[in-house]
Amino acid sequence: MLVLSRKEGERLIVGDNIIITVNRIAGNRITLGIEAPRDVRIVRGELDKTPSELDGQTASRQQSLLEIDASDLQGILSRA
Repeated sequence: MLVLSRKEGERLIVGDNIIITVNRIAGNRITLGIEAPRDVRIVRGELDKTPSELDGQTASRQQSLLEIDASDLQGILSRA
């Protein structure tokens, strides 16, 4: 697992075309901006469904801004 510390305004680049920006830190919450191609599925961990649950549903949604608890950031970054 890769664990990184970032300040407001700093970015992480995943692969060639995914950029994660730390927009705001307030208490134990952070706001992330995620720039990714439309075909990249981005969803909060607690909302993630297995591929069988996605059959027949549109799974191609892009979120430009995602607000999560700071404790969730570690899990997101470890999957990147």
